[in-house]
Amino acid sequence: MSRERALADGIKEIAAELRLVDVVDYIAFLRLERYGNLADIVTSSSELYLKPGVLRFADGGEVRLRWGEVPIVVLALEFRHAGVTAHFHLELGATTAAVDIAHVSFEDRPATADEELVALMNAIADAHLRVPE
Repeated sequence: MSRERALADGIKEIAAELRLVDVVDYIAFLRLERYGNLADIVTSSSELYLKPGVLRFADGGEVRLRWGEVPIVVLALEFRHAGVTAHFHLELGATTAAVDIAHVSFEDRPATADEELVALMNAIADAHLRVPE
């Protein structure tokens, strides 16, 4: 399993909640740099699933919108819990979502890539209010 897959699995319910927001709102908020509105959306979408402060909007994003194509909303997000911080982009389409991790840091640096993945997965699991399905 990759880091991206682990994080995507850990926030799949939140991605579904974020997809309930009209894409026109995302376009307006990103174009007009209404980052407070986007932060509120991310916070309210994650509060049913994650402990407070674990997932936050990281003041950036874009909308990929071309004639005849499905719009893609890209939100810069930060996951921070249990000594693990991941900066990533969440790409939301009409029926899909993808995670692209830019950087992961650990308070206590694991020795191997496998141990890093385990630490990330443990932090994601512990961040949930209930165990993800």
